[in-house]
Amino acid sequence: MQPRVAGGDVARGRLLLAQYQCGACHRIPGVDNARGMVGPGLDVFGRRSYVAGFLPNYPDALVRWIVDPPALKPGTAMPAMGVSAEDARHMAAYLYSLK
Repeated sequence: MQPRVAGGDVARGRLLLAQYQCGACHRIPGVDNARGMVGPGLDVFGRRSYVAGFLPNYPDALVRWIVDPPALKPGTAMPAMGVSAEDARHMAAYLYSLK
């Protein structure tokens, strides 16, 4: 069963992942030009147990990670990109749709 992201819109999330250029570092199916190889591929993100290898993969944790990765894991290579919590909810909804 796909986690429910309160206030998240899958279609808007796909567009936001492109807008924030997440594909510069990640492979993300369905997102234009998302062929990055620096970060992990997000092809089956909806089946993962953890976010960034250490946070249980729940909507609230994923949204917090998207908003400010260094606050949760100092020294991470993933930068804070200025994503609002609202945009992160939409992005999380899309990522959970990837099975």
